[in-house]
Formats: sequence, C-alpha cells, structure tokens
Amino acid sequence: QVQLVESGGGLVQAGGSLRLSCAASGRTFSSYTMGWFRQAPGKEREFVAAISRSGGSTYYADSVKGRFTISRDRAKNTVYLQMNSLNPEDTAVYYCNKDPPIRDYWGQGTQVTVSS
Repeated sequence: QVQLVESGGGLVQAGGSLRLSCAASGRTFSSYTMGWFRQAPGKEREFVAAISRSGGSTYYADSVKGRFTISRDRAKNTVYLQMNSLNPEDTAVYYCNKDPPIRDYWGQGTQVTVSS
C-alpha cells in the first residue's frame, strides 16, 4: 500500500524557516515528478513546488519563488521542502504527492502556522 507521510511542520514566527519532509513507502517514487501542495483554511488546495525525477528541474508557484526550495533524496525515497522567510499567508496544511497528484496518494499533511 502506497503511503506518503509528511512531517516537519509547526508554529513559527514571520521571517522564520521550516523544513518539511515527505517519506514515501509502499513503492518507490524515484521515477516520478513529485510535488508539494498546500491548503489554507477555506481555500482550495494549491500547487507549491515540484521536482523532476532526476532532481535536475524544479518548479515553484510565484508566491513562494525565491523563498522555498524543493529537493529529493532518491535513495531515501524522500522529498523535502525548505521554507525560508515565512509569512502568515504561508499558513496551511502542506501535502506531498506526485505531480500531477493522484487522489489515492494524499496523506494527512503537516500543519504550518506562521504568526505575525
């Protein structure tokens, strides 16, 4: 059974940093483009960042470009999201998934709360 487990969220002050991790089990995701997505209260889930299977190409939403960095460790079947210069608008539950996402792969996500 495929499982994606996100971790690393928490409460941080504006301007702070967090590093999220997404560990995959049940199958290897090394051959897929992987992405991070987020859902803020009352809003639709949105794309945040993606990384190609080789790690050589990355893609970002305009709202996080220059502040967030996506990376992956194929040997560990893990994807990371380094988030710097956080602001309250980044408050959301963060999820990882294939990009484009597969409905059955959504995990529980990890909560990120940025205080002003």
